[in-house]
Parts: sequence; structure tokens; C-alpha cells
Amino acid sequence: MGMSWGYSPAERDDDASIEVIRRALDLGVTLIDTADVYGPFHNEELVGRAIAGRRDELTLATKCGLVNVDGEMTRDGRPEHVRAACDASLQRLGVDTIDLYQLHRADEKVPLADTWGAMAGLVETGKVRAIGMSEVDADQLDEAHAIHPVGTLQSEFSLWTRGPLTDVLPWCTAHDTGFLPFAPLGRGFLTGTLPTSGDFDATDFRARNPRFTSEALEANQNIVETVRRVAARSGCAPAQVAVAWILAQGEHIVPIPGTKKLRYLEENAAAADVRLGDADLAELDALPDPVGARY
Repeated sequence: MGMSWGYSPAERDDDASIEVIRRALDLGVTLIDTADVYGPFHNEELVGRAIAGRRDELTLATKCGLVNVDGEMTRDGRPEHVRAACDASLQRLGVDTIDLYQLHRADEKVPLADTWGAMAGLVETGKVRAIGMSEVDADQLDEAHAIHPVGTLQSEFSLWTRGPLTDVLPWCTAHDTGFLPFAPLGRGFLTGTLPTSGDFDATDFRARNPRFTSEALEANQNIVETVRRVAARSGCAPAQVAVAWILAQGEHIVPIPGTKKLRYLEENAAAADVRLGDADLAELDALPDPVGARY
């Protein structure tokens, strides 16, 4: 997402982004996650260019259900939109099949059964191999799963967003559903590299996010200081601690950190080899809840 929208898009560099994606494949990363609304549309085209000739090396995931109308995000779960969005994504990505097609957000104006039924139909036609959901609760998962298996759930999950531990993560474990945590680095906060001033470019959505005001950043420094302390003991970077903690929560969890820079990509990928001890995990588990709502 950050290669196209949300995180200082004025700094967008498509050639550098393609290099990062291809380097990820070189490093053994096998899941690339995008969405039609990132840009909108630019990110799928970018990913399509980057994976050309390397399609068999990855699981390709994208999403539908969010649309950008005059700069404002709105939801569209109508079956006809789902089908048209899938066809458009296939064209932009330059592929015949999407491995994982996800409902970006449930549309409260459309019965979930109608939206999910349309997505299940895409599996039947062979355009999609599996379907998943994003940012839904356990009741919605139950409703969808009764119609067609929920392959994955994608939700925000990190050391400063731990709500899924009490509701949807247990559901995923019980139903053999993969869990894809987005923003596993706390939108950059857990790397320990962000200023506490809250001074973000106006095009960066964190400039309007409650957790990234100067007051919230200052109040949450105790969280990042603990992550830094564990990283120092473990001989790794704070970002790697954040990813390693997520990986320690279950075998079915696949975090999806995003970056536009090669050095951070390589750092994130290397987190798969970090093993946190019991004392480290206990210290991280005991972190307080953050100050500031996540949206």
C-alpha cells in the first residue's frame, strides 16, 4: 500500500518499488498482498509489473469492497461490484487467477451473504483460488464460513494492537483459517525510528491518526522503549522483535509488513529467523495498551 498511497505518496518511486518486490521474491517471500483501492488501482498495476515472469514464485492476494469516491473511502459489497472488481484486478495484475481474493471491508448496506456468495462464485469459475475477509468480527466470520470456507482473515495486529488475541484469532485457530496481520510494525511506530513530534507530511494519513499526535506518541514511548530493550538483548532490530512476537503467536499467522526501501525489506524478512525467549515474550505480553484510538 505504501508504495502507492497513504504513507507520503509524494515520494512514490515505481522503479524502486519494483526492485523491492523482486528482491522480496529473491529472499523467499512468498506472499504479496495488494488491493484495488491502493492508489486507487496503481498498486495492482505496479505489482503486476513486478511479478511478470515470476508468477509461480508467489501467492498473490488482493482485495475488493472499498472504493475511492472523490477522495473518500466508501464500501461496496454488491455482488455485481465484486464480480467486476475481480475482472479488473485480474487485468491490472496481468494474471489468469488470483490466489487469495479478500473482502476489504464488509458493506453494512449489503447482506454479507450476498457479498460472500458472489466471492464464492469466483472460486467456482476458477478466477480465484481462495477467499478471505478483512476487519470483521467472529459473528461475521461464522456467517460467511457457513456459506464458503474463510481461507484467511486480515486484521490489524501488533504489539500495540492486540485485540485479535481475544476474539478473531481464537476463531481462526478453531477453523484452520490463516491470519494475516497488517501494520505489524504499528505503522512504523514499533521500529523506534519515528519522531515524537507527530510532524508528518500532510499527504501521510498518520497526520490525521489519533495514535500519531505528538501527545500520543510521547505517551506511548514506554512501549517502544520496551521493544528496543528486548531487541538489544536479542541482538536484532526493534522491527524484528515486533515481527518475531507476532510469529510466536501461532503457526497460522503470516504478518505482512510493508516497506518501500530495500534495507527495511531485508530487515523484515530476516525477522523470520529471530527467536524470542520466554522472558522476552513475557515482557512484551505485559506491555500496556496504547494511548489513542487506531482510527
